[in-house]
Formats: sequence, C-alpha cells, structure tokens
Amino acid sequence: MPRREDSVTIEGADLRRQMLMANPGLSRFRPLPRIISYDDFSTSGMAGWTSLIGNYEDTLENVLPEFRGMYAPQLSVANHWDTGSHGAMSGSYSMKIATRAHKGALNLVLKRMTYIEPCPIQVEMFFAVKPEANELRLSDADVRSFGILLDLQDYDGHPQPRRAMPHLKYLNAMDGELKQRWQYKSVTEEDRMVGPTGETRSHPHFGSEGWVDVPGGEQRLCYNELPTKLNWHYLRLGVDLRSMRVTALQCNDKRMDHDAIDTMMLTPAWANLWSMLNVCLFCETDTDKRCFFYVDSILVSGDWDDA
Repeated sequence: MPRREDSVTIEGADLRRQMLMANPGLSRFRPLPRIISYDDFSTSGMAGWTSLIGNYEDTLENVLPEFRGMYAPQLSVANHWDTGSHGAMSGSYSMKIATRAHKGALNLVLKRMTYIEPCPIQVEMFFAVKPEANELRLSDADVRSFGILLDLQDYDGHPQPRRAMPHLKYLNAMDGELKQRWQYKSVTEEDRMVGPTGETRSHPHFGSEGWVDVPGGEQRLCYNELPTKLNWHYLRLGVDLRSMRVTALQCNDKRMDHDAIDTMMLTPAWANLWSMLNVCLFCETDTDKRCFFYVDSILVSGDWDDA
C-alpha cells in the first residue's frame, strides 16, 4: 500500500493537471508548477506591458539614440484592408508590437517583474508576425527579425551577483534575402554613462552585432499566401535563474539544442536591480515599412518550493 503522503502528492499533481486541461486558455501551454503571470490580451488588457525607455538624468535629451525610436505596444484586432478585423488566436485582441517605417527600425516592449526564488523559469507564448500590408504582394522577406530576451539579475546577497541577458531571435531576412533561422547573442555589449553625475548608465544591448546561429536552428515558419493572412505560432524559452543557463528553446514542433547556446550576456550586477525578471519582446523591419509582432497570450511560470 502506498504511504498516505505519496497518495496525496499523486492526487495533487493529477488534480493540478486536470484543472489545467479544463481551462481552454491554459491547456495549450505546458507550464512549470507555479504560474507567475498569464496574459491573454483579449481579457487582461495590457497587463503591465510597456515601452522600453532609455535611462536619462535631468533631461530626456541624454536618452541614447538607440532608444528614441521605440514606443508603446497596442491592443489590436489586426485590421487589414481586405479581410477586416483578423482578431487574435483566442479572442478579439492581441498585443501588437510595431516598428517604425524605415529599414532596420526595431521596437522592443517589456513586462517588468521580480522573481520569488531563484529557480527554473519558462516563458511560453502564441504569436504571429507580418509586415504592414501596404503592397499587393507576398512581402515574406520584409520582416528582418523578431525575438525574445530576458533581463535577469541575481538576488541581493548572492555571493557573486550577476546581471544576465539571454537573447534569442528568429532572423527571417537580411537585405531582402530569406535566412529563416534562430540565433542567440554571444557578445556582451558595453554600457554607457548618461547625464553629468556619473550615477546613471544605459545599455543598448539589442543591436544587430554579435548574433550567432543556434546549431540546428534552421526553421521555415508558416507565412501563408497573402500579406494579410495571420497564422499563430508557439514559442517556449526556459532559463534556470540559479545557473543563468538556457534550459529550453522550442518553436512549434521544433525543439532546439539548448545546451549549444553556450554563452549569454553576463555582467556584474547593477545597483538596484536585485531579483529582476524582465521579459522583453522585439521585432525589426528589413524594408521601409512597418512590421508587426502580434502576441495572443503569454505565460511565465516557475518551479520553487514552499519552504
């Protein structure tokens, strides 16, 4: 006969799974045991997602140039001239991240959080990507890239506190040539001082330099036959906050070798950023038109004990 505590544990895990499976929004995800945040933009609104604003001191004039072209995400019904309102995967609204209309323009939005315990975490989402449909052609090479990065820092009191920034992106095209592969960033970029006191730094870490192909990361995504047709995709990224290592990278059915992602941006800890857990999403255009990164829903989960 099983011990009583074993029976309770099994029943509890089974009950949790049944509850997840009974929820249409959550059952399509595979979260770790603790859900940190769950945003379905049809019901949650913006849920704390906001624009990335460069650091400044005394005046906005010392915001670094790399940050000045960024602006806030929107709730969108994905209007198109020929199909009307496309809607989201599971409702009317998705979060739309839009670039400006000049080649190489990048926009990045984020949700700022902190973590409860250093533990494995995981980010999952359903997304779609399209350029602005202002031409009657396929435009499948007009989006340069889209991706996700995490901005993490060890807790106060960690013996060797670090700030870690795993960056992952899908490079769709470069100068009109399709690339269709996943990349990670291996270069730690220099921060810069802003303002006159020497107390405020800024860090344009999202630039185009230092990206390396994920081994075996070639992947052709569904684009469909028209520039106005959306198809939704699944993305999963796992990171262990204790080792600051990537533990999972998956897009749709493709699971990539996370052990091959052997470097990430690591710097000594910054002041005041203890236990930081920021989730950032970005997209970049390869032409003089806007590109749009739509997020139907996104779930951040972790695995820590009650003790």
